[in-house]
Amino acid sequence: MTDLIESKAWQALKEHYESIKDVHMRDMFADDPQRFEEFSASLNDILLDYSKNRVNKETMSHLFALARQGHVEEWRDNMFAGEAINSTEDRCVLHSALRNRSGKPVRVNGRNVMPKVKAVLAHMRDFSEQVRSGEWRGYNGARIKSIVNIGIGGSDLGPHVVCEAMKPFAQRGLKAYFVSNADATHLVETLKQVEPESTLFVIASKTFTTQETMLNAYSARKWFMDLVGNEKAIEKHFVAVTTNIELAEKFGINEANTFEFWDWVGGRYSLWSSVGLTIALYLGMDHFEALLEGAYDMDQHFKKAPLEKNIPVILALLGIWYNNFFDAQSHAIMPYSQYLERLPDYLQQLDMESNGKTIDRNGHRVNYLTGPIIWGQSGTNGQHAFFQLLHQGTKPVPADFLIPALSQNPLGLHHRVLFSNCLAQTKALMLGKKYAEAVDEMTHQGFDKETIEEVIQHKVFDGNKPTNTIIFERLTPKTLGSILAMYEHKVFVQGVIWNINSFDQWGVEYGKVLAGQIQKDLSKPGDVDNHDASTNGLINYRKRVYFDEIEKCGVD
Repeated sequence: MTDLIESKAWQALKEHYESIKDVHMRDMFADDPQRFEEFSASLNDILLDYSKNRVNKETMSHLFALARQGHVEEWRDNMFAGEAINSTEDRCVLHSALRNRSGKPVRVNGRNVMPKVKAVLAHMRDFSEQVRSGEWRGYNGARIKSIVNIGIGGSDLGPHVVCEAMKPFAQRGLKAYFVSNADATHLVETLKQVEPESTLFVIASKTFTTQETMLNAYSARKWFMDLVGNEKAIEKHFVAVTTNIELAEKFGINEANTFEFWDWVGGRYSLWSSVGLTIALYLGMDHFEALLEGAYDMDQHFKKAPLEKNIPVILALLGIWYNNFFDAQSHAIMPYSQYLERLPDYLQQLDMESNGKTIDRNGHRVNYLTGPIIWGQSGTNGQHAFFQLLHQGTKPVPADFLIPALSQNPLGLHHRVLFSNCLAQTKALMLGKKYAEAVDEMTHQGFDKETIEEVIQHKVFDGNKPTNTIIFERLTPKTLGSILAMYEHKVFVQGVIWNINSFDQWGVEYGKVLAGQIQKDLSKPGDVDNHDASTNGLINYRKRVYFDEIEKCGVD
């Protein structure tokens, strides 16, 4: 592949950018009454309005040409076909197979994986129904009331965002907790809220060796044993999501309570697999399968819709437009739904771990920006925290606003207020406020001329700030499945165009190696000098504090 920024499509976009960079969206809307119809796309009950972007038909034509130049359709088809597109790890990328509802085979190395996928789903259904019905009980006959998911990364963020978002569909009397941080506080504060006889722990680790997960798992096991004192009882209170049955059995987990997944399931794409066991337990298997159905619908849309109406492709191209031509360093996620409060956290991992790369597929350093910083917060809270920067700050921040048309909790005027705020913010970000408009506003408010002249510049808003609005009828498992899959495919498309591998994370692995060495050094008495001066100083400080504490109290 030729150098991306020297390619024909890129150069055409660069030239076009010079002609459109100073055009204001308010003028675009004034010139085109059909702009909403032209720049929107839909799937089922999901509507994407991207008309409040600094684009016209020519812009989008150039962006679609960029996608075709990057062979997005070919890479997409190779992914769904089970080709090993994760080149650095020689793995295929088939999270889509986990939600394949067509009945058609999906092959890895010539073998149809769907029988195994269906078998695991059946295992999840059988187990979750036992727990939810009360057939499965704790060691002393108590009904399970608390599910504690112990994992990290995708084994935490995926199930967590779904369980939080789908609270209205949860079984009454059942609570889901999530522990991920190696900081003991996370586990300790969670265990204060549960009772051993009515708690089920789900240990999610592909290898059953993930440091943070197993640290928390063994501490939870010790807590349980200290209170119960019955080794055999572990079988009724701990289950594993892993490929390492042997280590799970050594932990005390019966093989029958071990749920399999495979190396073609990437961690940040794993909620669709048995990693979603906590979802099935909390919501019920019917709702988990509705989640899969929604994702499958988005998969089919991504596979079959022309690029010009393809929601993930459109979102990806708009992101590249701002990232690489407007030099936007970040992208904000604004869910106007309290249930989606954790969506920005989930999308941080999905996007930043996937496309936070400087080396392309050919092993060369890129000379253009890749993945943006993903951040955000639920509305309307964000309006009172950081929207000032969005409106009048010096940094361009494109943003996605997500909102249901109907609330799960209709209460007086609440949803009308929420909805109006969401639309008002995107309108204000687009329109801005001209000098004359600000003067007129202050005059009508009764301010004198002197006061107006003193503060008027502070009342002016440039506007022209791009947003996407993603609206859907109601937040259901199926709709949520589609939304999460939509973002997966968006990230994939951007990685293809940037010519990077979106499915490895070697930077994360390097930190783990260094942590292992530092951990050994922390356990030895005496100062260390085998690291850089900063790391040596910090290690030695902690050791002095730690060993002083041991000497005083005899405890860690």
